[in-house]
Amino acid sequence: MKNLWYRFWKEEDGIGVVEMILILVVLIGLVIIFKSQLTTLVNNIFDKITTQSGTI
Repeated sequence: MKNLWYRFWKEEDGIGVVEMILILVVLIGLVIIFKSQLTTLVNNIFDKITTQSGTI
């Protein structure tokens, strides 16, 4: 039983999944917090692309 508990404690297979979930939660939170600023930024970028595409 002690050996089983030690192997379980040292096993790191699930750590990558937990890290990915935490990163996704942080990214989604940042998108929700800065949604209006991101929308404005993307719209400005697309407006510049549209207006400057005729000059090429």
